[in-house]
Amino acid sequence: MPRPLLLASASQIRLQLLRQAGINATAQPARIDEETIRAGLEAEAAKPHDIADALAEMKARKLAEKHPDALVLGCDQVLAFNGRVYGKPETEAEARAQLHQLRGQTHHLLSALVLYDQAKPIWRHISQARLTMHAASDSYIDDYLARNWHSARQSVGAYKLEEEGVRLFSAIEGDYFTILGLPLLPLLTYLGQRGFIAT
Repeated sequence: MPRPLLLASASQIRLQLLRQAGINATAQPARIDEETIRAGLEAEAAKPHDIADALAEMKARKLAEKHPDALVLGCDQVLAFNGRVYGKPETEAEARAQLHQLRGQTHHLLSALVLYDQAKPIWRHISQARLTMHAASDSYIDDYLARNWHSARQSVGAYKLEEEGVRLFSAIEGDYFTILGLPLLPLLTYLGQRGFIAT
């Protein structure tokens, strides 16, 4: 790439996916008050699609203003279920409550990307996946969180599909990369079309 890609995220899996795809990427978290912003958007009856997009944009813009010569990628993921948007659980008790609500049900994950160049947005994309959970028992959820809380707290819904969290599910429809929080194929396609990566 003529310039490195700056990832406005603390997510190790996103950085790993980019690097494994041969992208010269570095990560620098963009510090924004996600909870306050999400709550404000929800109070205005914003749709999950718009919440994910707005948060990804704010992260990208914040870093792009500091690094105007870099390509900056902002990312965000939200979980939508029964008209409510979920973020990362703050406590193990909150994660347990989330899993109790989601078990035996179907929810959606929405992953948004916004790419900035020269401190201006040049591309955005949102992908959605549909996931159905088993009706897991209380004891399994308790044991699962006891084993996985440190990792589960880093993801919306309190699970990671690439880890034991996959055992919570009975059916999944959608792109695997979307579930991991980085719709990689549309991003690579765009970067190739613009000449940012070789094709």
